[in-house]
Amino acid sequence: MNRDIKLGCMQAKGWFVLAAALCLFARGAKCVAQAANSSTAKPPELTSQPQVPPPANPPTPLPPATPSMMPRVPGTELDRVVAIVNDDLILDSDVNEELRLQAFDPYHTSSEKLSDARAIERLINRDLILQQLKLLPAETVTDADVNKQIDEMRKDIPACSRYHCETKAGWDRFLADNGFTEASFFARWKQRMSVLSFIEDRFQLGVNITPQEIKTYYDQTLLPEYERQQAPAPKLSAISSQIREVLLQQQITNLLGDWLKSLRAQGSVVVLHPGEEAP
Repeated sequence: MNRDIKLGCMQAKGWFVLAAALCLFARGAKCVAQAANSSTAKPPELTSQPQVPPPANPPTPLPPATPSMMPRVPGTELDRVVAIVNDDLILDSDVNEELRLQAFDPYHTSSEKLSDARAIERLINRDLILQQLKLLPAETVTDADVNKQIDEMRKDIPACSRYHCETKAGWDRFLADNGFTEASFFARWKQRMSVLSFIEDRFQLGVNITPQEIKTYYDQTLLPEYERQQAPAPKLSAISSQIREVLLQQQITNLLGDWLKSLRAQGSVVVLHPGEEAP
């Protein structure tokens, strides 16, 4: 979903883009040799030694080096800005990360796969919420909470059965194949949990999930997905709380939508398409 150039208001991502831009457009230091001042130099003393005649075929002097003759240094490819949310940048790499993060959600189906456009919208919403988190008090997500959820996730992700994610080596291999390190994934998942916790605290009143709704989702959505991936499905009792969270988020979506619209109206959200420059 704390989930893309105005130099005066750069966040951390903005400073990275600025530094990369400076590297790209720098032309390198000029190497200018300083000539000696002939008017102050002492003339050589004359000697009686015979002068040596110049060679019959003097070597042709090399032409002075020009910029076109200098070796080219490959430029650094800049990370394209895809959206600006109240001066906070969303980059193409953020979209790529959001797409890769789907592999770690054991409770989504293949039909729910994100498109680039939906990933950008989710990142915009995430940034709007993260900005609110800085202004409003919220319950802190502890490292212990994150580790507990990650441990549960390692048991529930269907693809993890092939990697043996219950072992550290298998989990590290699964992380690497999806473009994450243990540290980067931990930080990203903690941010996601903070956003979800904030949403639940704000909108959970009046939202109720029944046991029958949890069982229906398990039977009609999760079991077919585990079967499709030829992975053993966990028991309903083991993941009922996670299913409840999924259904809770689905019900909250409508309430959240109106709130996010008001945040957009109060701030500034600009989506940039390929070829467009940031204002």
